[in-house]
Amino acid sequence: MAINVNTVYTTVLSIINKEQRGYLTPDEFNKLAVQVQLEIFEKFFEDYNQFLRMPKTDVEFASRMDHTIEEFQVFEKTEFADNSTPPTSNVYDQPSDLHRFGSATFNKGVNSPAIEILSNRDYNQIKLSPLTQPTNNFPVAKYQQDKLTVFPSAAPYANSDVTFNYIRKPSDVRWGYVLGSLGQYIYDPTVFEASKLAQGNLSAQTNFGTSTSTAGTFVLQQGIGFTYASSTGGTGTKAVISVNVVGTGAVTLSSTNTSLIVQAGSFSGFNVGDTLTIPTNAFGNNYPTSPIVITLASNNLMGATGQGSLQFEISESQQTDSVLGILKYAGIIIKDPTIIQAAGGLQNLEEQNAKK
Repeated sequence: MAINVNTVYTTVLSIINKEQRGYLTPDEFNKLAVQVQLEIFEKFFEDYNQFLRMPKTDVEFASRMDHTIEEFQVFEKTEFADNSTPPTSNVYDQPSDLHRFGSATFNKGVNSPAIEILSNRDYNQIKLSPLTQPTNNFPVAKYQQDKLTVFPSAAPYANSDVTFNYIRKPSDVRWGYVLGSLGQYIYDPTVFEASKLAQGNLSAQTNFGTSTSTAGTFVLQQGIGFTYASSTGGTGTKAVISVNVVGTGAVTLSSTNTSLIVQAGSFSGFNVGDTLTIPTNAFGNNYPTSPIVITLASNNLMGATGQGSLQFEISESQQTDSVLGILKYAGIIIKDPTIIQAAGGLQNLEEQNAKK
């Protein structure tokens, strides 16, 4: 199970003791968390290489090598060659999220044989003899500049010709927040996605025209209370807007008396320039006299805000290392050498115990 980002952030703040030493902002924490997670992730492979050379045990839960494999198996993927630019020859692009190459198979052979990766020198040697020429069932390849050049060359070409087995990088950690009434940061557990509608006021981007409506609060759902249109290829769905009209009786709508608030939810697929249109029969006894058109700006999307969170992808067994690693860097930011020394010392001690 992955580490909860809010648990780590609140733990770090508690240890730092912000009232006496300083404060670590969400943006600073996110940058440190990404760096520390990547350091721990890369260390899995160093540990695995070391444990392969050490005496092994088959006792349940005690195998360090098995535990390390469990740590990085979450990031293992099997995908066809990248298809953003379809291949026109025997050169295949690796998947865009490939971090560590493992192996590849050739799907034009019987039972999709493994592709032997060769250097230029070795390939030049094998092609000299008719007996060692590559075939669909015994393919070879040169792996250069994030591409596999597979032999034999067999047209027609498609990205599904080659399957990559590889390790991807963990996603960036993100502690997301919304601002409270006092300007404080409040944790936002909504899963981050740049194209999601951000919670907040839409009024600044709204053309109210000469619309009038009955005062009150109305909750509108996309497809029922308002429509969505995109000229940019967006596929936004399921948005919910709360309309609050301040006043008495029939009110002429404006940005001063009408609030259009996006409700919390998983509304994704929106782009800057997309429009939300509230029709004349949407709410109130006195319907708006003309449709209300909202044109989405960059600050209406989650990607331009601090909202939305992404958890650590490494397992909970790495929570202590994550906290200590962030504390070590946090000590540099708030210029407190005691935190750097204490966190660094504890981290080194834990690593030494793990390697004994």
